[in-house]
Amino acid sequence: MTAALFLLDAGRLTGATPGQTIVVDGAEGRHAATVKRIEPGEPVLLADGSGVVAECETVAAAADRLEVRIVAVREEHPGRPQVTLVQALAKGDRDDQAIEAATELGVDRIVPWQAERSIVQWRGERGAKARRKWEQVVRAAAKQSRRATVPVVAALLDRKRLASLADANANVALLVLHEDADEALAGLDLSAADEVVLVVGPEGGISPAELDALRDVGARVVRLGPHVLRASSAGPAAISVVMAATRWTQQPAADD
Repeated sequence: MTAALFLLDAGRLTGATPGQTIVVDGAEGRHAATVKRIEPGEPVLLADGSGVVAECETVAAAADRLEVRIVAVREEHPGRPQVTLVQALAKGDRDDQAIEAATELGVDRIVPWQAERSIVQWRGERGAKARRKWEQVVRAAAKQSRRATVPVVAALLDRKRLASLADANANVALLVLHEDADEALAGLDLSAADEVVLVVGPEGGISPAELDALRDVGARVVRLGPHVLRASSAGPAAISVVMAATRWTQQPAADD
């Protein structure tokens, strides 16, 4: 089994070198020592969200901390294209399920969307608390899947800001998932895209006005397959299709 990964504060691994000793304390140290029960001699992985990963050996363990020695340092950076999930707010924990799975599948950025038909509303302190929860879900999923980077949870999006999804200075494939679309996501050639943005609506669907607004900024409306998926599964399913066609596939060598 892959060694457990623990996330340090941003920049903590800057300049890290083999042989260096690091103390893992705070919440991560307590989790490592009391929940994971890491013991001296066990391997662990450390990351600080920047893409740097330190392969370490545990030197000592206390009730609330670990002391580890770095064995090797490597860098892991997401491949191309960057993948963004625009996830409409959904009732229950369906949006939490969506962003958790999306993180495990390799999404780079998550944008919470206050769609017109979203039952859930993020307002004031409740909205700030909900966004912090999304960040916690994403961080935990990144650790569980041994990711060197943690997806960014962007600011809340509404229809007035939909145009911000299409960056005029970048090669962005803006794709809206919709059950009535004629074009299949799996049939698209995304090899030239620098970023793929996937837009997922709420339980009640994306409104006609929202579809028009998205089309106005260059979005293509696509379908996943013959079945209607829940708000919790549509995004992860679409990410899997995109990753399988791009980042998960090694390009064959050119013919001689």
